[in-house]
Amino acid sequence: MTKKDVPPRWDRKMQQRLARGEAAALGELYDRFASLVHSLAHRVLGDEQAADTVTREVFAHVWEHPETYDPRQGPLRSWIAAVTHRLAVQRLRDSETAALPGGDGGSTEELERTVRRASVAARADYIVHSMPAPLRAALELAYFQRRDYRQTATDLGVTEDEARRRLRLGLQLLSTAHDAGTPPGYGGAV
Repeated sequence: MTKKDVPPRWDRKMQQRLARGEAAALGELYDRFASLVHSLAHRVLGDEQAADTVTREVFAHVWEHPETYDPRQGPLRSWIAAVTHRLAVQRLRDSETAALPGGDGGSTEELERTVRRASVAARADYIVHSMPAPLRAALELAYFQRRDYRQTATDLGVTEDEARRRLRLGLQLLSTAHDAGTPPGYGGAV
């Protein structure tokens, strides 16, 4: 494993602590990632109670199966987001399937479109919240305040070239929201 491939020390230590059954480790993990987990679950499900349930399920999964996290596949944060995504999408599919009338093919297609839209929205949220602050700030100025790259540069106190670079990189990251169904940075099985 090259130096570049070495996972962050905190991620490795946390996995080891969870594997030893340290309840304090689960508490720390919860404090660090509960808002991410809940917001991703809520984005997919659109329901506060369902998001609460998925949040509990995610941390139960992490507690019961810390060995399923492979630090070589990416950061612990991305793995937790992938677990959240998988559980929330499964819950959405289960609840929507239960509501389907007896075997109507059009309804199944609509279910898959609903799941796909929710997945893309959750992935976009994850990308925005995970991107570096300078990129996020540039995108927020351009999108929410309708600033062009020149105004963004002035507001951020950077050159116009730097503002364009930040906007381009931010948009490139966001464009991946339509890619694979799991959050970025973790392609491994959950």
